[in-house]
Amino acid sequence: RSLVTLLEESMINTLAAYSITAVAKADAPGVYVNDKKIGSIGLRVKNGRCYHGLSLNIDMDLAPFSRINPCGYEHLQMTQVSGETSSPINLANVSTTLENELLRQLSSRNSAK
Repeated sequence: RSLVTLLEESMINTLAAYSITAVAKADAPGVYVNDKKIGSIGLRVKNGRCYHGLSLNIDMDLAPFSRINPCGYEHLQMTQVSGETSSPINLANVSTTLENELLRQLSSRNSAK
């Protein structure tokens, strides 16, 4: 759970840099803005190794999500950074912000030990 929390906090802090207020939900991993999901997390442990990933929706076609139950939740709406801010969004800039936040979170957790 601590890795999930670290990934969620990294996305939340990244979104805050773009003036987007986001939250995590204890009962539904991921990151949410106004009850819409903006960030997803996938983790798998196999043969003693953790395969992990996160997905932060930045600027994409969300239409395919309307044909499925995202993350298994019926009627869950998805959103993205470009839909939550009036500022121009650049994929590279958001990616760099997220990368730096992940490194900061990992470094601060590592130094706390």
